[in-house]
Amino acid sequence: MAGRKEEELEGVNLLGNQGTKYQFEYDPSILEVFENKHQSRDYFVKFNCPEFTSLCPMTGQPDFATIYISYIPDVKMVESKSLKLYLFSFRNHGDFHEDCINIIMNDLIELMEPRYIEVWGKFTPRGGISIDPYTNYGKPGTKYEKMAEYRLMNHDLYPETIDNR
Repeated sequence: MAGRKEEELEGVNLLGNQGTKYQFEYDPSILEVFENKHQSRDYFVKFNCPEFTSLCPMTGQPDFATIYISYIPDVKMVESKSLKLYLFSFRNHGDFHEDCINIIMNDLIELMEPRYIEVWGKFTPRGGISIDPYTNYGKPGTKYEKMAEYRLMNHDLYPETIDNR
């Protein structure tokens, strides 16, 4: 890979692997990381996953969502193919929307120890109502902790203008 030394990608096994196996049950061990080459700078990395699926734990019916993940990396960054496969592993996982969003955030915090992270799920309506859980985290004792408080209080100041749900 251009720009990355082989030792910087140690532990990244899924990227470029043509024999990808898909897990149909929740599996955080799929997640892989690599080193942030720009640790001296704050910047956001954002992922949008418009095809997230999990199961309602009560009815077993599928729930569909777009998952938005934004984070400010510290030393480690999540590798995107492993993130896709991880999110796919929720396909047969039965949990409420709020639980799925918090599980995703907790797994990413444990994996990367980011400076800041937020996860937002925009679930499609079932029974005439959509549920959009949002959660965030800022590293305790840092400016990111205050940022998390501020963003939590203000995360929905600009209501969505898309009405295709």
